[in-house]
Amino acid sequence: MANKDQIDDKVVGVIGSGSFATAIVKMLTENCKVVHWCVRNEFVKGAIELRHHNPTYLTAVNFNVKNLAITTNVNELVSACDIVVLATPSIYLSESLDKMTCDYSGKMFVSAIKGIVPKVNDVVANYLHDEFKIDFKNQAVIAGPCHAEEVAMERLSYLTIASTAENQKILHDLFSSHFIKVNSSCDVMGNEYSAILKNIYAIGAGIASGLGYGDNFTAVFVTNAIREMEVFLEGIHETPRDVNESAYLGDLLVTAYSLFSRNRNLGNLIGKGYTVKSAIQSMNMIAEGYYAADSIYKTSKDKKLKTPIIDIIYSILYEEKNAEKQYKKLTGILN
Repeated sequence: MANKDQIDDKVVGVIGSGSFATAIVKMLTENCKVVHWCVRNEFVKGAIELRHHNPTYLTAVNFNVKNLAITTNVNELVSACDIVVLATPSIYLSESLDKMTCDYSGKMFVSAIKGIVPKVNDVVANYLHDEFKIDFKNQAVIAGPCHAEEVAMERLSYLTIASTAENQKILHDLFSSHFIKVNSSCDVMGNEYSAILKNIYAIGAGIASGLGYGDNFTAVFVTNAIREMEVFLEGIHETPRDVNESAYLGDLLVTAYSLFSRNRNLGNLIGKGYTVKSAIQSMNMIAEGYYAADSIYKTSKDKKLKTPIIDIIYSILYEEKNAEKQYKKLTGILN
């Protein structure tokens, strides 16, 4: 269980008011006396304060508002906190952090974002380092496998938190509870990229489902996807890692198979015949894999990596290639 004495010394805040941000606030309230929470607008702030739950996402999660310090001002939150958890969709991160003018030196930034920052076409860790001069030693990454919906129901879930060795204990204690088990990792870049890649592969699994492929095909698809993920990760950041661990393979499995997976659901719609645009518009949540696929594909080409699954998913999402024809081609590649 968490070390309360150590936790009481740290002030923690969350930026974001979507489903995973709400789930993270729920996790933190298990251990923190007060969790600072920066939400998108005054409507969300007022609704949580009045009705004790997020009005849009995970509405069944009730909060004791005495344990929350809610604001819409990112500078107010960052100034008050020692540890800042970033949990906005990647496409909105720069919109939030560009407003940050307060002193944030020495603070720890923990990314729960599983996508590419469009402003710089890069992962969050590099964005924080290059744009805000936040040292990598003051950064951490939250990886899965962990769906927000199951956190809301307090179903046993597992997180992998990647950080420097000196930060692992406090982060482990902050997030651990009777329904959250935390594993620690030093592979910050690998965990961040794998969390992005699994969303792209989950779109692919969803396309297969929408096209009518069954469990046998999906099993082979995922088996090939984890091998392809290993190729990409080694090409980006070579370090000792086992892609069969939960943060890599486990997160890929749950995102590819679960009905809670928004990326799988996006792919399923495309497989059923929706255009990419209409499929995106029909969803009320962001499917990070769509936005990431463009950057990951280009990175793979730049580094001359062999990633045929990413290539085919990209062709469907961005080149308007026919999904059925592309998957017939894919069946001849997988083994």
